[in-house]
Amino acid sequence: MSVAFRRDSDEEHLEPKFELPIPAGPNLVTKRGLELIASRVAELESEIDHAEEDALPALKRDLRYWQTRQITAEVMPPPASDNVEFGSKVTISLNGTPKTFQIVGSDEAEPAAGLVSFTAPLSRAVVGAAVGEVLPFGAVADAIRILEISSP
Repeated sequence: MSVAFRRDSDEEHLEPKFELPIPAGPNLVTKRGLELIASRVAELESEIDHAEEDALPALKRDLRYWQTRQITAEVMPPPASDNVEFGSKVTISLNGTPKTFQIVGSDEAEPAAGLVSFTAPLSRAVVGAAVGEVLPFGAVADAIRILEISSP
């Protein structure tokens, strides 16, 4: 029989399902970030208990991701210096436009809400800086001016 007419099952024609990629590097989180991860794990466990059979693989995959993030989470202490650190709330002037954001873990980042991952280029550009410093960003030598640093 020709291979063209052979079909063992519908499963062999489905796209493979891969695990969700874990971001490289340490899993630094704020206290709030750890609480968000724990909440997500509990939510997924509850969904799995009441899910239809066809939804289980995706829910279990998501649960594995969040459980891994929960296990590997490193809660960072609140910022303790006058310089920008993980967890700091920073007000800057970016090319003349004021912006305020907090530096947080990758899983709790939400740029529209002012929560920027510590791995983001903007965060990396300002970490270690003090109020009044002018920093390069992109191709502009004086793109960032640190206006205020606080602990949320």
